[in-house]
Amino acid sequence: MQEEVTNKTVTFVVQTVRLSADIMRRMMEKYLQSRQQNHRSKKAQKQQEKLAKKREPPQGRIKVKDLAKQNAGMENYEIANKELKRFEKYARKYGINYAVKKDKSKDPPVYLVFFKGRDRAAIDAAFRDFTGEQLRKKNKNRVGIRKKLALYRAAAKNQKKARDKNRQQVR
Repeated sequence: MQEEVTNKTVTFVVQTVRLSADIMRRMMEKYLQSRQQNHRSKKAQKQQEKLAKKREPPQGRIKVKDLAKQNAGMENYEIANKELKRFEKYARKYGINYAVKKDKSKDPPVYLVFFKGRDRAAIDAAFRDFTGEQLRKKNKNRVGIRKKLALYRAAAKNQKKARDKNRQQVR
């Protein structure tokens, strides 16, 4: 309870010879006026920020209709469902505006990624990184040729030993 009271306390500092009720009233009025002005300025600032956000063009994934409104010529790529999330990561990295449309005519469905024609260089860089990551993942799981050969040699020796045992048992 004591903390609530101290948090809501306001201190006024006034230089005067004699403190009267009239001076107290003027101090309170000035304080209330300054609070109202601060409150109004904060509201105005928030409204200006909202307007600024509305004016700037959308970034990242947007609707096909909005992308077409930008009048920059549209191009597209086909991407499988599994790869769409990974592609979005690279599109955000390169600051590309793109739109996604599902092509249901194919089985399994494929996604068409539309982008502005003038973003061609950024899209190419994003796809280079995207495909490079996929190749690195595939190569990471691959076993080297020498290791495969060593495995085949060991398997061949085991087969030869098993064959020899079977020959001895048959005789």
